[in-house]
Amino acid sequence: KIRDVIGTGGKVIREIVETTGCKIDIEDDGTVKVAATDLDSIEKAIDIIRGLTEEPEVGKVYDGTVVKTMDFGAFVNFMGKKDGLVHISELADRRVEKTTDVIKEGDAVKVLLIGTDDRGKVKLSMKRVDQETGAVIPKEAKKERA
Repeated sequence: KIRDVIGTGGKVIREIVETTGCKIDIEDDGTVKVAATDLDSIEKAIDIIRGLTEEPEVGKVYDGTVVKTMDFGAFVNFMGKKDGLVHISELADRRVEKTTDVIKEGDAVKVLLIGTDDRGKVKLSMKRVDQETGAVIPKEAKKERA
């Protein structure tokens, strides 16, 4: 994971330093130390590093950005460089005819990681997350079908 933070020839770590203005040291044991004069810069750098090193967790809600819409759903980038599919049936708690009726490319969304398929592809849901608060919506709270 540390090589993901450093990048080829130190490219990634240099970008983090340039973007945040932080000083970053990586110890031999993998410990990452971040220093800056303001807390916002430190938090931004830590978020970027976590996005590069953290493994996605089933049942956890992530902030994401819609990167591509298709007839069958939308691909959402989350945790920095990870993408997952929100199937059209997981976009909303109602029937969706067209993906673009609900979301478009560039939209910021909250997604719940619901699993991976047999090829390791990430499956996400928007309908199981309150898009305002990020809270997981319990199954019994879903609207009754008429």
